Amino acid sequence: MDQYESFPQTETLRDGREVVVREMTIRDEPRMVQFFQGLPLEDRLFLRNDVTKPEVVHRFVRDTEDLVMALVAEVDDQVIASATIERGLYGWTRHVGEVRLVIARPFQRHGLATILLRHLVRAAPGAGIEIIVARVAGGKVGALRALESLGFHKEATLRRHVKDVAGRRRDLLILTNDVSHIWEKMEALNADFLPIRGE
Repeated sequence: MDQYESFPQTETLRDGREVVVREMTIRDEPRMVQFFQGLPLEDRLFLRNDVTKPEVVHRFVRDTEDLVMALVAEVDDQVIASATIERGLYGWTRHVGEVRLVIARPFQRHGLATILLRHLVRAAPGAGIEIIVARVAGGKVGALRALESLGFHKEATLRRHVKDVAGRRRDLLILTNDVSHIWEKMEALNADFLPIRGE
């Protein structure tokens, strides 16, 4: 993974608490296991893999080939959030990245999602990502609000597509953010500073 911003960074939540945001490293594996195992079942249900298994977390921490950026937020050396932007390495969607965000319950609804998403969105154009996709379960108002504040908009709603912890079906919202215009501005800025041959 390339580093597009200087980390670690100390961020202040809406309630005044400070958290440290930095890039994930392989040394975080034990803390990531502890973080994921501490999540309530309802929050784990919408993850792609069973992150309560140490071997799954081991692969997540060490197999970073498809990760544009992987961040953790921590308080007192304890991981309290994980945020990644991933992309396919081959095929017709190589320019598309998907964000994944998991935050411990005590730190939800305090602006941390917006902080982490902002870092991911900033990193995307520099990695050649033109479109960012996010998936949100229906009813996740805070996550939806954070995404929309950073330029994401609803692309589709898959009706009754996922099940919650009680087995009830819920909608799955697909949001996208076209950041290609940011990439074009970066290329234009770089062109302005390229030396002209012959000068």
